[in-house]
Amino acid sequence: MFIQVSYRTSAAIEGLAVNPISGVARATFTDGYQYEYTNVSRRAIMNLLLNPNMSLGFWVNRNLVQTPRTRFRVRDFSVSPITA
Repeated sequence: MFIQVSYRTSAAIEGLAVNPISGVARATFTDGYQYEYTNVSRRAIMNLLLNPNMSLGFWVNRNLVQTPRTRFRVRDFSVSPITA
C-alpha cells in the first residue's frame, strides 16, 4: 500500500510514493529515473507525511540517498543517461 506524497515544488524530485508499513519509498527524479529504496526509516516516512511543508529534495537526500541504511534499485530503464 503506497501513499503518494502530496506534490511540493522540487528541482530534483518529480514524485514520491512511500509505504510506512514496509519502509519502502519510490522516488521519481526529474531526469526520469525511478528508484525504489528499502529499509527506509518508518519514523522519517511518517514525519514526511505529517509535515506538508517539508522539502521533498531535502527529505530524499537525508533519508534515502545519503544514509547507509537504505538499499536501492533502479525501477525504470526507459531513460538512457546523457553523457558529455
